[in-house]
Amino acid sequence: MSLVRDAERVTVVGGGLAGSEAAYQVARRGVPVRLVEMRPVRKTEAHATDRLAELVCSNSLRDNSLLTAVGVLKEELRRLDSLVLRVAEEVKVPAGSALAVDRVAFSERITSEIEAFPEIEIVREEVTSIPEGGRVILATGPLTSPALSAALAQRLGQEHLYFYDAISPIVTADSIDMSIAFRAARYGKGGDDYINCPMDGPTYDRFVNEVSAAEKVPLKSFERCTYFEGCMPIEELARRGHDTLRYGPMKPVGLADPRNGQMHHAVVQLRQDDLPGRLYSIVGFQTKMTYGEQRRVFRLIPGLERAEFVRLGSLHRNTFINSPRALTRTLDVVGSVGLALAGQLVGVEGYVESTATGLLAGINAARALREQGAIAPPSTTALGSLLDYVTDRSRKDFQPMNANYGLFPPLSARFRGRAKKDAMAERALADLDAWIVDAELENPRHVLRTSSC
Repeated sequence: MSLVRDAERVTVVGGGLAGSEAAYQVARRGVPVRLVEMRPVRKTEAHATDRLAELVCSNSLRDNSLLTAVGVLKEELRRLDSLVLRVAEEVKVPAGSALAVDRVAFSERITSEIEAFPEIEIVREEVTSIPEGGRVILATGPLTSPALSAALAQRLGQEHLYFYDAISPIVTADSIDMSIAFRAARYGKGGDDYINCPMDGPTYDRFVNEVSAAEKVPLKSFERCTYFEGCMPIEELARRGHDTLRYGPMKPVGLADPRNGQMHHAVVQLRQDDLPGRLYSIVGFQTKMTYGEQRRVFRLIPGLERAEFVRLGSLHRNTFINSPRALTRTLDVVGSVGLALAGQLVGVEGYVESTATGLLAGINAARALREQGAIAPPSTTALGSLLDYVTDRSRKDFQPMNANYGLFPPLSARFRGRAKKDAMAERALADLDAWIVDAELENPRHVLRTSSC
């Protein structure tokens, strides 16, 4: 790899989901890649290891059903041979209708796969300026280092936007009191994959009051606090109203207690976080309470009185750019030849969405070095609709977005409810398949490789 000229290879900065996927898509097309990850040389506020594609928030890639847009996006990624989706399904853990993974096995497998490619050179160093020469993909994620963030802001000629993302706690399974908690999935979907801690009215009232009164980690004076609605800390939800939590992450709807058929006032759900089932994350319990307060307050939850926490919640700043002003629909930076962005940096929110942008950026980087034109899927697909959102120049107040059916173009015929979602999913996948054929993406490999994984 050291003999490869910069002009003949792709440099991917960032070894998260988007960066790993981008590097894979470039390498599987026979193009040399230099994947630069700053860990462990420089640590972040959220990561614990130096492995690629380490999941720092939830271990869930969300719903796997085509009734959801993110489910459609996952199916699109499968058809485009996504490394992240393939590994996720190989190390999945029970999670009802969702696709959740053993986070340790997931990052280990991604790292092994990337290391097995002779086309990929992994470099462990901090990048403080935008690399020059060849094609460059910046996929440094929500924790982009201050130096590179400043360099990007200077290149774009604009200030970064940002919001705060909070991490949920994880407890050991054997510390959960199953004489109180019960196993069930909402509406019985997926069997009994979730552990549920029930609350009656007075217990819920006390819990909400303690969450609101608990000591929080203070923000720095120069920071303003803008949360992403899909990852709101529980104390912020509690601040919006006493019953907000029981209509949000603690809603009891569809969770009848199998022991007596009772519907509880509120329910705290825990989802399996590893393959052996030794760890469980508290669903939707992102928080910026101090560590001591988290232990105290969360042990007020029935069934978690003796909970052993292997990870506590934390809060970190997510960085993203004003993509409608800065990016083309193929994720290239306007007016900056050879530079593309991917991942949460472009204003998509979620593991699957970040992976999808990395996949597209990787495909286009490889095409560029072969003097082929940049491509993007149709607007009728889940990925295409996301690209439309993040590059819509008419958008004045840009905020990160998950994949959702509200972004899809209208159907030609009128449908309602589930039939509408079914029709949108069917159209998306049919149009994606046609695009794959037109773009000649169905078999991009030029050489066969073997892997011990």
